[in-house]
Amino acid sequence: MTQSNSKVWFITGASSGLGRAIAEVALTHGDRVVATARDPHRIADLADDNPGNAVAVRLDVTNHEDARAAVATGVDTFGRIDVVVNNAGYGLFGALEDLSDDELRHTFETNVFGAFNVIRAALPQLRRQRAGHLVQISSLDGIAPMVAAESAYVGTKFAMEGFMEALAHDVAHLGIGVTIVEPGPLRTNFAEGAVIRPPESDDYAESVGAALEWFEKELAGMQPNDPHRAANAIRAAIGAAKPPLRLVLGEEAVAAVDQKLSRQRAELDAWRRLSESTAVSA
Repeated sequence: MTQSNSKVWFITGASSGLGRAIAEVALTHGDRVVATARDPHRIADLADDNPGNAVAVRLDVTNHEDARAAVATGVDTFGRIDVVVNNAGYGLFGALEDLSDDELRHTFETNVFGAFNVIRAALPQLRRQRAGHLVQISSLDGIAPMVAAESAYVGTKFAMEGFMEALAHDVAHLGIGVTIVEPGPLRTNFAEGAVIRPPESDDYAESVGAALEWFEKELAGMQPNDPHRAANAIRAAIGAAKPPLRLVLGEEAVAAVDQKLSRQRAELDAWRRLSESTAVSA
């Protein structure tokens, strides 16, 4: 791929996990990358190993000035931005009653308002170009949560799912696409950055407690999906003639979403008469 038709990717949370994999896959295919992280030293090798094709930029997504400066650096370096990947975020797991106000607000500040900061910083450039693609890394939990202990984390993902679906209506006529990525468990170090609160009450032992035990003893290190394969799938979807609004990744994720949609359809049909009974009488 020549530089003239390569894409410029702006990726948050590029120091590890899926963000790192997306950066590496993009560079492998001849694309250019604005890799961002709170600690740019952790992504310096991307720039060092790919001179002229990658730049490492400091970005704390909770700081809107950081977001604007990082986007400006990307545009100054490569002249444009084609794909914005909102990947930065972390998990907060436990019973809602046990989570503090500060913990709840901080996870929304990072996972939701941090994404807002990046999107608002990038949109003026994408509008000027009349082209670009916004990619929001969500989760299977953002559409079909399956286990306990995730209410706070799931809340951030559902918020971004709704926001991105609505935003797609705002920007489609400007040539700007939107894709929400919903991967199943990826074999990354995501859990190492998560905040985990074991339940304080025995009432939650069978739900939250059991889920946290499953995370630790059965899921950790055994996640079924390869982050680099996920990154390749994301790149393929973005490059399609008609990219999807939602991209589910992983066999278990496809099955779970299938089941969710079937249940939702069945419930809609079961309650259709009552649901349709609210019309104003003639």
